[in-house]
Amino acid sequence: MIDQVVSRLRRRVDNMIGRAVVSIVKNSTKFQEVQVSLQAAEVRTTERIEQYGLTSVPLPEAEAVILFPGGNRDHAIAIVVGDRRYRPTTWVEGEVGIHNHEGDYVRLKDGRIVEVVAGTSVDVTAPEVVVHASTKVRLETPLVEMTGNLTVSGQVQGNTVRTAAGIQLGTHIHSGVQTGGGNTGAPVP
Repeated sequence: MIDQVVSRLRRRVDNMIGRAVVSIVKNSTKFQEVQVSLQAAEVRTTERIEQYGLTSVPLPEAEAVILFPGGNRDHAIAIVVGDRRYRPTTWVEGEVGIHNHEGDYVRLKDGRIVEVVAGTSVDVTAPEVVVHASTKVRLETPLVEMTGNLTVSGQVQGNTVRTAAGIQLGTHIHSGVQTGGGNTGAPVP
């Protein structure tokens, strides 16, 4: 009798946690649902509980840790899903980040550096974006475009000739120049 109780208890404890491979993800429900394959031919659809504020949609063949509360395999919960195929392996101790399977990531690097890498575009939408930089902001790009107005409250400096309204700012000449206290004419385009 005691052996049977111990045997049942051991089976329930053994059945409380498992590893699985994700095959299908349903992301339209309140808790994401994942279909997973466990041992042998055991296939289950289970809720996936994610950390508040963080979410992801795993790819097929990602791996999961599945809990079976009370050892009851009829009610599974996926608590962790990871994908070793795409996990960054060059980051160092203490670094934190988010990443995807295409190689894009936001990385909080050692030395208090935040690195954002995107293969196509970084899109920020907000009524106002403020950048606080105590020394400078440097743009390393062949072209900067703006669709609206530019207001500068400090100096604009440059080493090459710039054009504004068809006028070469560094080398333009004026027409109607007179000696004395008069004003010159308008710049010649």
